[in-house]
Amino acid sequence: MRLTQFHDLVRDEFGQVRGDSLMVDHVILSLGGKTAAEAIESGLDPKAVWRALCDEFDVPPRRR
Repeated sequence: MRLTQFHDLVRDEFGQVRGDSLMVDHVILSLGGKTAAEAIESGLDPKAVWRALCDEFDVPPRRR
């Protein structure tokens, strides 16, 4: 998954403001206690980060 696609998915699912906040404020334990932004910055695949966000916020499978 490209980073631009990841950001589009986050924005479409959570909205621009909430999505931006989740990226930098919400710590995801399954990502080693990192935020989504930190996980991507450390080199984790955006697809794995997207899946972790979906699991964390119960995004229905059809929108994953």
